[in-house]
Amino acid sequence: MLGLLLLAGAVNYVDRITVSVANPLIAAELHLRPAQMGVLLSAFLWSYALAQAPAGALIDRFGPKRLLGAAMGLWSTAQAATGLAPGLPALILARLALGVGESPQWPVGARLVRTWFQHQHRGVATGVFNSASTLGPAIAPPIVTALMLSLGWRGAFIATGGAGLMVAVLWLSLYRERPTAPDESSAAPPVATRRVLTHPTLWAMALGNAGSGYLNWFYAAWLPGYLEMARHLSVPKTGWLAAVPFLFGFLGSLVGGWACDRLASAGLSPVISRKAPIVAGLVAGGAFTGVAIFANSDAAVLAAISAALFFANVAGAAVWALAITVAPTNATASVGAVQNFGGLVGGAVAPLATGLMVEATGSFAPALAATAAAAFGGATVYLFGVRRPIML
Repeated sequence: MLGLLLLAGAVNYVDRITVSVANPLIAAELHLRPAQMGVLLSAFLWSYALAQAPAGALIDRFGPKRLLGAAMGLWSTAQAATGLAPGLPALILARLALGVGESPQWPVGARLVRTWFQHQHRGVATGVFNSASTLGPAIAPPIVTALMLSLGWRGAFIATGGAGLMVAVLWLSLYRERPTAPDESSAAPPVATRRVLTHPTLWAMALGNAGSGYLNWFYAAWLPGYLEMARHLSVPKTGWLAAVPFLFGFLGSLVGGWACDRLASAGLSPVISRKAPIVAGLVAGGAFTGVAIFANSDAAVLAAISAALFFANVAGAAVWALAITVAPTNATASVGAVQNFGGLVGGAVAPLATGLMVEATGSFAPALAATAAAAFGGATVYLFGVRRPIML
């Protein structure tokens, strides 16, 4: 079940990252300025964010199999439609549809880990499913670059959309539901969504995750463009080098999940064992993002960004482990979705703000500084705002 989820998540991220890899070619063909590309890069995240709470509630009510299967069909169709878009308005509409379709993926992951794994193994399991958020961006640049060089940027969208439809069939064929978690009673009463939404811990999680979302989506949306525009690398070279930091992010997600379980087994409380990697990861991720501003060589920049994404994803895995830990029974997907909503608002702001800053200043330095500040702010909110589980 976890392997299927990892595969679906990797395809999910390849589809959302394709536009970032194709950024320079799309801008050149359609004559788009950096600010306009910022609007396009952020469009997906606004619909994705707004669909989080409804998706979480639907998952908790109807289960992961049917909902994620239908969602994969929708997002894959939207991905293919992006390659047929004649201009910026149609591109934005396709990206908005992609955001709605992809919205159940991570809440489904939280629900799956809660129902298939015992408490002492959920940190590692969360790290594995969350690692799709960096596995996808790691494999996307070389794959999408190869597709663009052979099929053009439009063909790359159509091909990746077709691959998503095949994974949807695989998910629907092989995934099976488990009615309850191995350490929870099937007689657990339903939880009122309104009561969950009024809990201060939940909103501190959402606000803190906005800093994490900004950090991750700055790189997810703009790393290929940054390497080409600021570091003057060629498209083929960018296709390979842009994968390197995300491979470190993949490792960071696994380490973050492992750290949560290790800290819990060492005697820390469930909340602190999840919160500590979040705070440490965001602080370190922001610090290395700041280092990238002053790095002189391409190798030094790549090393700093790789470290930033490693620690950002240590935090990212712990963010989802925290949602699974603090949520009441039968509200895991809803809690995860609301926390993810905060991360996506921060993530949606990042590409847009970056495009505006680059167009206004001609430099990525202010955008890197803003990203570091957002990460530090998120760490502060988690440190002081998240203190106890959501007890109703």
